[in-house]
Amino acid sequence: MFTGIIEELGEVVAVERGADAMRITVRGPLAVSDAGHGDSISVSGVCLTVVDQDAETFTADVMAQTLEMSTLDDVAPGRRVNLERAAQVGDRLGGHIVQGHIDGTATVLSLEDGSAWRVVRLSLDPAHAPLVARKGSIAIDGVSLTVSDVGGGREDGWFEVSLIPETLAATTLGDRVPGDRVNIETDILARHVERMLALEPDLAARFSPETPIDTGSAAGTNTAAGTDTAAATQTLTERSAS
Repeated sequence: MFTGIIEELGEVVAVERGADAMRITVRGPLAVSDAGHGDSISVSGVCLTVVDQDAETFTADVMAQTLEMSTLDDVAPGRRVNLERAAQVGDRLGGHIVQGHIDGTATVLSLEDGSAWRVVRLSLDPAHAPLVARKGSIAIDGVSLTVSDVGGGREDGWFEVSLIPETLAATTLGDRVPGDRVNIETDILARHVERMLALEPDLAARFSPETPIDTGSAAGTNTAAGTDTAAATQTLTERSAS
């Protein structure tokens, strides 16, 4: 698991391509300073396993599915990448829970610079649209960010993030221009909710604020617990209407 707080800007130094896989070597002295064989390192949001290392570089295998879903499909020596070591138990969770299991890629649509920030608008694949919400969390190239806005429909959706100077300087996001692709990982909680609703479509109706709840006991009397439930239901309904 990662937190989306980038520790180091690394550089791809070697790429060995196979028929349906790839072996990549990345320079990242901090990332390998305490790494061992089999450890996980996030490379621009993609969780990779260390299979070889020296004092400054590590090597990892990239399988076909990862190549199909990520920007590593066209990686070449010289590319800068965001690096983060796996979180340790007891670490501060400075970003949000990031697995390194990306959902796919998004395309930078536009940039808007302010006095000390940059708003980046990105495309939103129809499959990812239900998983991205305003003020929710998202990882872009491994960077933990807050969604500042969303728009469009399911077929033409987009979302925006706002980047501070530190993020622009300390990650590869400062280099991104319209047309560039980036790796995205949606929030793990949103994924699980989507999966549960797909398997149990009646869940949405059961937990809707408009769904009546039996506030009485088995005998039909209005118990204290039932009264509390009715009050909670009324509160949910009022919030939904507001």
